[in-house]
Amino acid sequence: MDLSSNQAWLERSQAAVWHPCTQMQHHAATTSPAHLPLVPIARGSGAWLYDFDGKRYLDGISSWWTNLFGHANPRINAALRDQLDTLEHVMLAGFTHQPVVELSERLSALTGGALGHAFYASDGASATEIALKMSFHYWRNVGRPEKAEFLCLAGSYHGETVGALAVTDVALFKDAYAPLVRAASVVPSPDFRQAAAGETPADVARRAAAALEKHLQEHGARIAALIVEPLVQGAAGMAMYDPEYLRLARQLCDQYEVHLICDEIAVGCGRTGTFFAHEQAAIRPDLMCLSKGISGGYLPLSIVLCSDTIYAAFLDDSVARAFLHSHSYTGNPLACRAALATLDIFATDDVLAANRLKAAKISAALAPLADHPQVGHLRQRGMIAAFDVATDDPYFSRRFYRAALDRAALIRPIGNTVYLMPPYIVSDEEIALLGQAISGALHESLGKR
Repeated sequence: MDLSSNQAWLERSQAAVWHPCTQMQHHAATTSPAHLPLVPIARGSGAWLYDFDGKRYLDGISSWWTNLFGHANPRINAALRDQLDTLEHVMLAGFTHQPVVELSERLSALTGGALGHAFYASDGASATEIALKMSFHYWRNVGRPEKAEFLCLAGSYHGETVGALAVTDVALFKDAYAPLVRAASVVPSPDFRQAAAGETPADVARRAAAALEKHLQEHGARIAALIVEPLVQGAAGMAMYDPEYLRLARQLCDQYEVHLICDEIAVGCGRTGTFFAHEQAAIRPDLMCLSKGISGGYLPLSIVLCSDTIYAAFLDDSVARAFLHSHSYTGNPLACRAALATLDIFATDDVLAANRLKAAKISAALAPLADHPQVGHLRQRGMIAAFDVATDDPYFSRRFYRAALDRAALIRPIGNTVYLMPPYIVSDEEIALLGQAISGALHESLGKR
C-alpha cells in the first residue's frame, strides 16, 4: 500500500489509534449521516493543514484552540531547535532550569505581580485539578477545613479528569462517571443569550451575580473556590458574557472568603482581545489556569499561577503541609521554551493591536449571516466569533463539518453552535475564505436531511 496516501494512514489509524472525544464507530460508518471524517494530516504551514493527497484545510479553530501563530512558525521552530541542543528535560523536583524560571517570571509580570508563583503540568484538565487541590489544601493549612466545596457556572467545562469533571457541567462528559465524581454546586451562568426582553448583557451578568450572592450567603462558609471561564464558556457553545459578572464575582469572593479561579486555558493568550480575559473586568483571580495557546500550540504545557498568600500557606517544616502534586514532565524545558518564544512574538509584534483589526475583518465576514432565518445570537469577543443555528437535525454539526471540509475549511461546530477561532496570523483573504466556507456549509448542511 502507498504509505504516502490518505487511505493508507486512515486504515492504520483506525486499526491502532483511539481518537479523543469521538465515537469511533462514526469514523467507520461512511454512509451514515453520523459519519465523522478522519483526516490524515501530513504537514502544516501557517494557517493551513495539508493531507497526504495534497488537499489543504484552513484551520479555522486553531486545532482545538491551541495554535496562535500558525503551524511550523519559524520563530518558535528556531527556539525549539536551540533548546534541543541545550536541555530537553530534567525533573523539576530538586532541580530548576532557565526556561522555567524565565517563563514563571514573565507570566507573573503579566499579572502585575499579583500571581507570583507558577506550578506546571501538561494539560488543561491537570491545571484545573491543581488549582482545586491548591484551594482545598490552602483552607486546610490555614485552619479552615470546613471550606472544602466548589462552585462552577451552569454549562461550565474545565476538563475531563475526575477532579475536573467535578466542576464541569456538561452531561455528555460527566454523567457516565457520576459515581466517581465529587460534584460541585452549580450557579447560573451569565450567558447573555439568556437575556429577557429589554435586558442588556450587563443586566444578565448582574442577575447571575445576584444568584451567586444568594448561594454564598447560604453556603459561603463551606465554599473553597468559585471557578469560571472568563467571558467565554467554550463547551457551552461559546457562551459569552459581560465583564460585569467577573467584577461582581471578585467582590463576592472577597466578601465571603472564597478563592476565585480563572480558567484561562481556552480564552487566555489574547483570544478575547486582552492577553488575559479577566483583565477586561479590571480584576485579578487568586488562581489562574493556562494551557492551549501558551505554548503556541506546539507542546503540551499547562500552568497554574497563584497569589503569594496561597503560596505562603504551604511553607512549613512539615512535608504534609507542602503541595505534594507532581507530573514527570512538569516544567519541561522544550515546552517552556516554546512558551517563551510565543511571549516574544506578543512582545515584538504588538499582537493584540493587530488582532483588533483582524477581529473587525472576522465580524465583517460573518455579518451577512445575521439575516439568515435560522441564525441567532451572532456574537464575538475578540478573535472568537460564534452563532447558533435553529435546527432539530441531530446530525447538523457533522453535516456542517463535512461540508466545511469540502470547502477547504476546518470548522467543527459544538452542537448547533458554529464558531471561528483562527490563528492570529490568518490573512484578510483567509478570513474571507472562512466566511465563504461557513456560508456555503450552512446552506448545504441545512438543505440535506
